Formats: sequence, C-alpha cells, structure tokens
Amino acid sequence: MTPTLADIKDAARRIAGRISRTDMALSPSLTERMGLPVHLKLESRQTTGSFKLRGASNAIAQLSATARGKGVVTASTGNHGRALAYAAKLEGIRAVICMSSLVPANKLAEIERLGAEIRIVGDSQDDAQEEAERLARESGLSMVPPFDDPHVIAGQGTLGLEMIEAVPDATTVLVQLSGGGLAAGIATAVKALNPDTRVIGISMARGAAMKASIDAGHPVNVTELPTLADSLGGGIGLDNRLTFSICRNLLDDIVLLSESEIAAGIRHLYAVEREIAEGAGAVGVAALLAGKINAQGPIVTLVSGRNIDMTLHRKIVDGDTTEFERLDTQRNGRAA
Repeated sequence: MTPTLADIKDAARRIAGRISRTDMALSPSLTERMGLPVHLKLESRQTTGSFKLRGASNAIAQLSATARGKGVVTASTGNHGRALAYAAKLEGIRAVICMSSLVPANKLAEIERLGAEIRIVGDSQDDAQEEAERLARESGLSMVPPFDDPHVIAGQGTLGLEMIEAVPDATTVLVQLSGGGLAAGIATAVKALNPDTRVIGISMARGAAMKASIDAGHPVNVTELPTLADSLGGGIGLDNRLTFSICRNLLDDIVLLSESEIAAGIRHLYAVEREIAEGAGAVGVAALLAGKINAQGPIVTLVSGRNIDMTLHRKIVDGDTTEFERLDTQRNGRAA
C-alpha cells in the first residue's frame, strides 16, 4: 500500500510522544551565499541522532501483541538499527539488527549499548538484508525494513509535514536519497501540501543505488563502496515494492556528490553553523556549497543525522584529506 498524506498525518499523531520535533533554523551564511533564504531542518538533533527514529517508531507502534512478544529484526547501515533498537527498548521488545562489515564501529557500539542483538554479515547491505529475512522466516521475528515499508515511509514523511509547516513558501526541499524511504515520505507529504515545491534527492557519487535504478528504469544492483556518506550505502532491493516508484514519480531531480564535496559540507556545518553532522547528514548543505542547486525561492535542506565517528569528524574539520577524499583523486586520475 502506497502511503498517502493521511497516512503521514496519522503517523505524526502516533509518534508524537516517541520522538523530538526538531528545530528549523535559518542559515545566514548559506542565505547570503544563495541570495535566497536557506533553512536547515536539524533532524541531527533527534533523540537517536538521525531521522530514522520516526519510521521505526511508527512501525513498532503498529505491531500486534503477538508480534511484540516475538520481537523485531532488520538490516541496517547503522542509523535505522539504532532507531529500531531504541524504539524496541522503550516497548520491552527483542530487537535483532543485521549489518555488514562496512558499518562504522561507533554505530555498532550505540546499538549494542541499547541492548539489541547484533549480527555482522558479509560486506554489503544486501548481505545483511538476506540474513534479516532468514531470521524473520525461521524465528518468527517481525521484519521492520529500513526503507521499503509503508509504515516506515509514513513515519519519515512526518518530516515533510514539519518542513512545510515551518516554511510554507519553500520552493525547494533537499533530501538525502538512499533506499528511498526518507525521500519517498518527504516527497509524498511536500507534494500533497505544496505541489509546486521541488524535491531534490541528494546522494554520493560512489554507489548511488536509487539514481542508478531510476536511470535504468527498474531496480538494479549497485556495488556498495566505502564513502563518507556511509548511511546512504546499500541497494534498494530488486523486488522493491514502494520507494522506487515513489521516488521516480515525485523527485524533481537527483544530485550526486564527490567525497570532497561531502567533506566540505561536514566542515561547513561545524565551522559555520556549529552543528555536528555525519556525511549523509551533510549532503544537502554540500550540494549548495558545490553550486549544484538552482532555486527561485526559499530552500529547506535536511540535516538528517549526526552519528559520525568523532575521530574522522575531527580530521575533516581540521582540513586533513581523508581516505575517502583520496578516492576522488584516484578516480579523477583514471578518468584523465
């Protein structure tokens, strides 16, 4: 079932006591740079450090008593796992989180701290997804997908409601694009409330699965590669039921960023906006800094998460070249 604006409004009421309503802040520096008002939706200040708590909370709230007794399982690149672990702990529900070897250690530590069971499987999100599906079949655990699920999409879409309520004249909304749950939810809400508002998906150039799938006209496999925007990694699933079609139909454009551009976004958010953001969280700001966004009026960009390894963050804000940025140089060298 494709989520509607009514589903998103229901989700907002359902999760109101389970999440934080995060701040919307006008950025003087980006406003001056763009010549237009630029507002930052600071979902990085969410309880678990990312937007994922919205979808996880909406899904958990709709489980039957029998399902709650057996527990939940998911595959995650980190933030969804942390959100589901938190939401499950609040309800006293068992949670099993399947992840690949690419998930950063700091995200693993937070999930473990919340008491969830962790399974590290393979070297891609797809490998972790296969393990989660096996556990759901064999153990009776309820699957709470990271993106391709109507309850999860509706929960993430509550951000779109808050964006338009705070900035009703927004002409452009910048949203992180990975498996598509966030982009699909926000686009559904924004387009229903303000059909003329452009919604632009932002991703990294290294392994952007939704962009490759939309270009191909159907879901495709994409090799998952190391990137500063690790939360945007992974495929969309060859049997994708919802997010592919919603993103294809509702997104006005997709912008891809280099690792150096993503690092510049992280650096700007810290040095100028005084906000800590992970790579995925910074891509909207990074796209503005890179001159890749054209707008005619107020812009809203989502800062989606802050769950970055702080040693890496310190290196980026100090201006050191990271291993990820060196990948840009290697790619450009091969292209030459």
